[in-house]
Amino acid sequence: MKLGNFELNQPLILAPMEDVTDLPFRLICKHLGADVTVTEFTAAEALIRNVGRALKKIEILDEERPVGIQLFGSRPEALKEAAGIAEQMNPDFIDINCGCWVKNHVARTEGAGLLKDLPLFEKIVKATVAGTKLPVTVKTRLGWDQDSIVIMEVAKMVEAAGAKMLTLHCRTRAQAHRGFADWAWLERVKKTIKIPLIGNGDIITPDDAKTMFDTGCDGVMIGRGAVANPWIFKQIKHYLHTGNLLPEATIHDKIALCIEHLENACRVKSCRNPVLAFRKHYVGYLKGLPGISKLRADLMQLDTLEHVRTRLQQYAAEHA
Repeated sequence: MKLGNFELNQPLILAPMEDVTDLPFRLICKHLGADVTVTEFTAAEALIRNVGRALKKIEILDEERPVGIQLFGSRPEALKEAAGIAEQMNPDFIDINCGCWVKNHVARTEGAGLLKDLPLFEKIVKATVAGTKLPVTVKTRLGWDQDSIVIMEVAKMVEAAGAKMLTLHCRTRAQAHRGFADWAWLERVKKTIKIPLIGNGDIITPDDAKTMFDTGCDGVMIGRGAVANPWIFKQIKHYLHTGNLLPEATIHDKIALCIEHLENACRVKSCRNPVLAFRKHYVGYLKGLPGISKLRADLMQLDTLEHVRTRLQQYAAEHA
C-alpha cells in the first residue's frame, strides 16, 4: 500500500492514544518495529487558537517517519484551517479522529459522535482534504451501536470525499473498549473500497495480527496491546516472517526499556517535569514482575531521572 511518499507492505501502525502516544512513546515503538506512528488526537479548535499545549502535541521527529498528525473536531471550517497548521509541522499525513467514544467528545459531535451525523462527517472529511496537500486518512468505528452499523456507507463516503486510507476499529461507539472487536467487517469493507484499509481492535498477540491480515486488510493498527508490550511490533514481524514466536521480554528487557523511555521523555522535554508525567507508564512496564508493589511505591517518591534510573537498575540487579 502507498501512504504519501512511502510504499508499505503489511504495515504495523501505532494507534493514537490520548496521554499515551506522546513523542517519547512513539520513538520507543518505532525502534521496536512500528512502521507508522500517529500523534495523540489534537483539537482543531485549539490549533486555530494557537494553544501552546496543542501545538506541543503535534511536534514530530524525522526518526519516527512515516508519521501522521491526528485531528478532531465538529466544525468543517476549523478542521480545514487546522489541517493547514498541522501541515506546517511536516507530517506525512493528516488523520481525522472519527471514533473516540468518550462522552464529552461525542456530545459535541466529535469523534464517534460523527457516526450519528453522516452529512457532517462527510463535510469534515472534504474540508480537511481541502485544507492540506498531504494525504488525509480517517479512523472510525462500525457505528453508534449494534442497531446502527453504518460502516459500509461510511467507507464509501470517506473514499469519495478524498480520504486516502481508512482505519476501522471493529467496535461500535456503545461498546467503547468492552466486548470483542468484530473483525468479520474488515473483509466486507475491504471489498467495498479501493483505498487501503487498516484493521484495529484486540491485537494482543502475533497470531491476532496474522488473523487480522488474513481478512484482507492492508495493515494492522495496535493500541492497548502496545502499552504493556511495546515489543509486540517486533514479535509480530518475526512471527509473520518465520512462523515462530520470540521469547517474552525478560525483567532486564523491561527495566532497560522503561529507562530508555524515561530518558526519551526527558530528552524531548514534553512537559515541565517529565519524570512526574512518566509515572503513568510504570504500570505497563512493571506488570507481573516480582515485588513490584514496593518498587512502584519507591518510584512514586522519586522526581529526577538519575534517582529513578538508579532504583530501576538496582531492582534489575536484584532479580538478575
